[in-house]
Amino acid sequence: MKAYRLRMPEVRTTNVVFASPHSGREYPWSFVRRSILDERTLRSSEDAFVDQLFDAAPKNGAPLLTATYPRAWVDVNRAADELDPALIEGLSRNAHNPRVASGLGVIPRVVANGHAIYRGKLTPKEVDIRIRDVWQPWHDAVQMLLDESRALFGEAVLVDCHSMPHEAIESLSHPRGKRPDIVLGDRFGAAAGGKIVDRIEAAFASAGLRVARNAPFAGAFVTQYYGRPARGQHVVQIEIDRALYMNEQAIRPNGNFHSFVGLMESVTAEIADIGRRDIPLAAE
Repeated sequence: MKAYRLRMPEVRTTNVVFASPHSGREYPWSFVRRSILDERTLRSSEDAFVDQLFDAAPKNGAPLLTATYPRAWVDVNRAADELDPALIEGLSRNAHNPRVASGLGVIPRVVANGHAIYRGKLTPKEVDIRIRDVWQPWHDAVQMLLDESRALFGEAVLVDCHSMPHEAIESLSHPRGKRPDIVLGDRFGAAAGGKIVDRIEAAFASAGLRVARNAPFAGAFVTQYYGRPARGQHVVQIEIDRALYMNEQAIRPNGNFHSFVGLMESVTAEIADIGRRDIPLAAE
């Protein structure tokens, strides 16, 4: 099974690339059998259905890259060397990394709410295979798409698509007294130009959604690694409140799912418009 699915538009008309790294839901049977968790708990850290929310990207001239394998198997939003000595045999402890310490390295030790995935440890060979077969191909694809955008349009915008548990924002306030529906992460301006982030925020706001920036999610490895605004390469992480479209406990769409997909279709189109400055180049 391939590490990702890539849907390309008939004609590339925008420098924007959409990617959903945590919506993969193909769980290897050997993994499910080895885990001490039931299937629903194993899926709890999955960004379920996010790939469907951005399904309109290709018809708006933008590539859509989506994960095949789940985050619990290998997390492509981590550096390949974010390895957990509490999970991997023979690994010595390195400098403190809060993500690794919490069990959320490139090969996660836990899923949501700190539930341990395994009873024992993994061998270095098992880890190497997951990184080689899933992590590396994903990042090769991301870089290829960004390079193509820069070659065609002179600039690239990666929209890193995620979802967040509703409980993650329950304690947050909003200028108008309500919690945000969307959190945009640009690592406080280090990963993307301000005008690009402004336009993405406006796309969600025009759809009636409340938007916050960088709290509680400013972006992880992908925004840090690929976000190079000075080189014309921008990354904005998007976190969407899961309660807007799914039953988090059952991990299934809720009654609002189809209308929210329709709303996201218009948002996706507006975001794709950000990268249309050089449309003539796409037709050459």
